[in-house]
Amino acid sequence: MLSVVGIVLPIFALIFAGWGARRTGVLGPHATGELNRFVVWLALPALLFDIVAKAHWHDIWQPGFVAVCGLGMGVVFALALALRWRKGRPLADATIDGLNAAYANTGFIGFPLLLAVFGPSAMAPTLISAILTVCVLFAVALVLIEVGLQAEAHPLHMARKVALSLARNPLLVAPVLGGVPLAFGLAMPGPVDAFLKLLGGAASPCALVALGLFLAEKREGGSAETGATTVLVVLKLLAQPVATWALATYVFHLPRPLVEMATLLAALPTGTGPFMVAEFYSREAAITARAVLVSTVLSLVTVTLYLSLIR
Repeated sequence: MLSVVGIVLPIFALIFAGWGARRTGVLGPHATGELNRFVVWLALPALLFDIVAKAHWHDIWQPGFVAVCGLGMGVVFALALALRWRKGRPLADATIDGLNAAYANTGFIGFPLLLAVFGPSAMAPTLISAILTVCVLFAVALVLIEVGLQAEAHPLHMARKVALSLARNPLLVAPVLGGVPLAFGLAMPGPVDAFLKLLGGAASPCALVALGLFLAEKREGGSAETGATTVLVVLKLLAQPVATWALATYVFHLPRPLVEMATLLAALPTGTGPFMVAEFYSREAAITARAVLVSTVLSLVTVTLYLSLIR
């Protein structure tokens, strides 16, 4: 319990720092958007490029584990998207809700938590989950959002505009470029590596501060918003780990340590990625902000219970 609290507490401290800065007037009403733009256009692309460029094929080539994590998050993403779309949400908003239900906080919580629980052997599986989450799931969501935003156009015109929008999106361009050094086994020069570490390291802290800034804004919260948040949090903290565990145990028959790692990674709360996307596209971010906050709070209980079961 203390190890989980110790990992999650700094996350709340960063959110609270943003909340306090906004409420005291230290940062103004435009700070959320500007800080989020910094994350989306500079910090997060550097982090995505760095993750992909430094990956090793022999570490990430674990087909069974890749399938389990990918299918687990894919099923929950599709279910949440379908549920929200049927409720009348536009495709772009429903896609962001799908991210809320499937986008685990692998980078900020997953790496330190799995290292504390399983030791160094957990780093490669955690890297696989991180790549699937921040690159593959992110890419699918961005494509769907762009399709939703261009839905009224002629199919050929829509396809052209979607392709151009995706080609200019830094969150897709960065991991694609990172695949070049991965494919050719190129090492990053020292100054470039230091630059990527400094810039990429700012992504998660700045996103959490931006989340705090957003939460500090006074707004009306209806019962529909609360109900939607509840559904998304249940899908994230319960449905995704259960689906992942079932796939790992009964379909792919992974070794027990990998089953436990995959399930724990799936049980992590919602990361800040969906919030960045909601802000970037100027969509309604209130549900996303609540999903991140509530799932992070409740994960103290759910993750602790899971750890007690496997130990």
